[in-house]
Amino acid sequence: MENLLLDKLRYPIGKFIAPESYSSNYLAEKIAEIASFPERLKKEVIYLTDEQLETPYRQNGWTIRQVIHHCADSHMNCFIRIKWTLTEDKPIIKYYHEDLWAEMHDNLTMPIQPTLSFLEGLHFRLAYLMKSLDEEDLEKTFIHPEHNSEFTIKEIIGTYAWHGNHHLAHITELKKKKAW
Repeated sequence: MENLLLDKLRYPIGKFIAPESYSSNYLAEKIAEIASFPERLKKEVIYLTDEQLETPYRQNGWTIRQVIHHCADSHMNCFIRIKWTLTEDKPIIKYYHEDLWAEMHDNLTMPIQPTLSFLEGLHFRLAYLMKSLDEEDLEKTFIHPEHNSEFTIKEIIGTYAWHGNHHLAHITELKKKKAW
């Protein structure tokens, strides 16, 4: 029972489930989710107080501030990984320790507004680039050293749409629980 509760807190929208087919409609929907993520995030966090931003979304979890900065860190890595994949043959991407990045001074103390602005520009570029990809581009792969597996760009589009929605749900679920 405790594990089910922890999983619900850790994965409020569930774990990512790959679709049977990465249809053009599916990809267009996921790119639209990526494009709209900064505005949806901003709407949920812009009026939170510093005390609220310092609240973890679950016991032993990141604070809302850390979640916001983590989204920028992670999605910046996504953008770079896609660029490598489009310009190199099956690159081995650089793994980063997201848990250690989340504990860095900027992620712990920096105001959220610069990160929200950064996400607006980054997601505009991500969506712009993703919309320009043809079938051949979508099939290009990189190798992730953590998993020693190949991932296609089309898989990354679905994964990062889920990732933004996943962390946004951490925030919205906490806000509901706290009646903010």
